Amino acid sequence: MRVILTLIIIMGISTGIAAQVSYQRIANADAEPGNWLTYSGNYAATRYSALNQVNTSNVKRLAPVWIYQLKSAGAPFECTPLVADKIMYISEPPSTVTALDIATGRKIWTYTPEMPKDVKFMGFGPVNRGVALLDNNVYIGTLNAHLVCLDAKSGAIKWNVTVADNKLGYAITCAPVAIDGKIIIGISGGEAGIRGFLDAYNAKTGKLEWRLYTIPGKGEPGNETWQGDSWKTGGAPTWVPGSYDKELNLLYWGIGNPGPDWNGDNRKGDNLYSCSVLAINPTTGKMAWYFQFTPHDTHDWDANQIPVLLDIKIKGIPRKVLATANRNGFYYVLDRKTGEFLAGAAYAKQTWARGLDAKGRPIVIPGKEPTEKGNLVYPSLQGATNWFSPSYSKSAGLFYVSVREMGSLYFKKEVEYKPGEYFMGGGEQLLPGDNASGAVKALDAATGETKWTFRLQSPPWSGVLSTAGGLVFGGSVEGNFFALDAVTGKSKWQFQTGGQIISNPMSFSVNGQQRVAITAGNSLIVFGLIAQ
Repeated sequence: MRVILTLIIIMGISTGIAAQVSYQRIANADAEPGNWLTYSGNYAATRYSALNQVNTSNVKRLAPVWIYQLKSAGAPFECTPLVADKIMYISEPPSTVTALDIATGRKIWTYTPEMPKDVKFMGFGPVNRGVALLDNNVYIGTLNAHLVCLDAKSGAIKWNVTVADNKLGYAITCAPVAIDGKIIIGISGGEAGIRGFLDAYNAKTGKLEWRLYTIPGKGEPGNETWQGDSWKTGGAPTWVPGSYDKELNLLYWGIGNPGPDWNGDNRKGDNLYSCSVLAINPTTGKMAWYFQFTPHDTHDWDANQIPVLLDIKIKGIPRKVLATANRNGFYYVLDRKTGEFLAGAAYAKQTWARGLDAKGRPIVIPGKEPTEKGNLVYPSLQGATNWFSPSYSKSAGLFYVSVREMGSLYFKKEVEYKPGEYFMGGGEQLLPGDNASGAVKALDAATGETKWTFRLQSPPWSGVLSTAGGLVFGGSVEGNFFALDAVTGKSKWQFQTGGQIISNPMSFSVNGQQRVAITAGNSLIVFGLIAQ
């Protein structure tokens, strides 16, 4: 017996203890705040931590506990780490997966896929935003458009499937979403004239279970919103993870802009379902409803912001809602059962619409289209916000979002589709001497009214995290990682990381000690409280 026990202990030390992350654990992720089991912390995508050890009274004692540095530099480090059972799983650009000891940052294993030297990533960097966990597996989408399943204990490949043809511009930068028995993965490549889709794969076998095209085909409802054959190269990618309501069994996913960007002359119509959010039955892959934020977009205003699922009162009535701050400058509240528009308001400077009508459709100001000579419009093509995550604190009743206050001159040009090449009908030029700035804003979740604003020197590329400690964490492109009072927006703490922050904060605990993590430059930095 002693020999057997010794062997078991030796095996445990040599291989580590693999995470066992069941669907039920992810569905009840709020019950174990010491872990971070899915991209946004929970299926509702609130990016809220119930940990309160780090709070407004002691956050000034926050300091780095360990730092993990990338072997290769050059691409933005945009990953949100996942934590389960004392192991952290991260993705490194472009598509490497690494498992780390959460107490020390010691590397346990790493996996790097083989990719062709001429791998295409058109319109974005060679980045990856994270992995998914389910049971004893780790899942990653790769830059050459594969979906790979790894053993969580060793990093060994269990299966590897081709999602789409990278030579045509399809790529994956999105973190997968794991639900009951399925891995949901989105696709990038809108600037290459792809036809966007969302896929669901069997988590055990890698078999494709369904594919939902985000542009309806010939004869399908919505195809009439595209001129001629423009739907075939219309973009509408799905490059940021979605959210999930397990009770309604609906998956919510934001859809990217139509192609070609900036020139809609040959794709007249609303161009469904670009710049929309889709509610999807994940069992069948059928769409339940859609809501389009920016019909016939010509400014590259993807709707790839993560939909946040809230149970709040609207005009005194409890509602199950979907809230999102869209790239086009407006905040929206929708009924997530039906897609009904409930409320909306501008949360940043925008000069393209007079407002939203009773159904949430923008009242567009004529003459705001891109032109050959350039047309000044707010927000810029990067939007009033972008792919980085917002956060919601139930106790504060506030929706937090990083905001980019910036305009640009929009240009258009003629473009012809050629497979595997850029398919962009113009571009933007930044304003000379522009006074662009950034902010973290707290919005009333029910109305979108701005409650407080924390100014940043330049437009940010970092998401935010709110916590039960009454804090909101965020980052700046100047490298400052900071904490704000969640109620007032006042600065409580900051740390200069030395690298651009282009990612989302998250929190977990180890041996009863709360940690807060962020990537900055080429480093992953894990913070904890130090003794006074």
